[in-house]
Amino acid sequence: MLDIRGLSLTLGEFSLDGVDMTVGDGEYFIVLGPTGAGKTILLETIAGIYTPKTGTITLDGREITQTDPKDRGIGMVYQDFMLFPHLTIEENIGFGLRQQRIEPGKIRKQVVETAELLGIDHLLERTPGTLSGGEQQRAAIARALVLQPRVLLLDEPLSALDTVTRDRLRRELRAIHLATGTTVVHITHHFEDIFALADRVAVMQDGTIVQEGTPDEVFRRPATEFVAAFTGMENVFCGVSEVLDGEGAIDLGAITIRAGACARGDVCAGIRPEEVIVSREPFESSAVNVFPGTVTEIRENGMFSRIIVDTGLPFVAVLTRQSVARLGIVEGGRAYITFKASAVHVFKR
Repeated sequence: MLDIRGLSLTLGEFSLDGVDMTVGDGEYFIVLGPTGAGKTILLETIAGIYTPKTGTITLDGREITQTDPKDRGIGMVYQDFMLFPHLTIEENIGFGLRQQRIEPGKIRKQVVETAELLGIDHLLERTPGTLSGGEQQRAAIARALVLQPRVLLLDEPLSALDTVTRDRLRRELRAIHLATGTTVVHITHHFEDIFALADRVAVMQDGTIVQEGTPDEVFRRPATEFVAAFTGMENVFCGVSEVLDGEGAIDLGAITIRAGACARGDVCAGIRPEEVIVSREPFESSAVNVFPGTVTEIRENGMFSRIIVDTGLPFVAVLTRQSVARLGIVEGGRAYITFKASAVHVFKR
């Protein structure tokens, strides 16, 4: 439905470099990446704010690379709301419809229906300065949705909100998406957004897309060492692999680990912290990867604790605080780590 091919553009220190991306009709698509990766420039180029140096943007089979922004059928919402402070919420939401010279009675009807969808119909006579951050963000989303865009672009829409409001608006975004079927492209730094909202995810690095797939594919099977590190796969080690008895055996220097499938040669292996089991004694299971070590650090993180066990390599595991206490795991104490061969994701260096 939205197809981007070879998109390149440079603006100061930010750039896009040969971006390829495909978004399906009705998908909730999230773009993830570090600051400076080019995410906002990508959205603004899709919206028509910038003209790419090379590449094409196709929407519903029609190339729109050079099309005027107002004729693209694309709406965009920024994280700082960008509401008109001197207009009421009703006037803000209906602004784009008035620009299209739609009959006032029809504008009123569409504004009220959209405001009801966002739960802000009781705020239509207020001005933005009297609203909370969450209410202002709902108004900004309503202003874009009322135009019934083919694609809705969301630039970090939840980042400026407190945790409680962010969680509530995240649920509302999901409900709105299901109710309207609007195709959404949303950029974020919050992993919670991905698992709560995304049908598919793209990861950006240095102005290009380095991996695209479902949340599970990207987080559990990262394509590169960068994607693995960025998505929180903290146990990433590189070594030399060979195939033994149909499984991969990866020599990491200090230890050799087994993987369910593996290529020969130089590879990196990644194991997510939640896949690593920590015990005081060898864990009785079918897992082939069992290594003794020393607990070098226990770091509290809310309900959970990050445990680092030095087996010759520093493995990170995540346990509940109750599990740490029950198992008697302490810094400086001996421990075993265990993980299945199927939990090891292997990618070429």
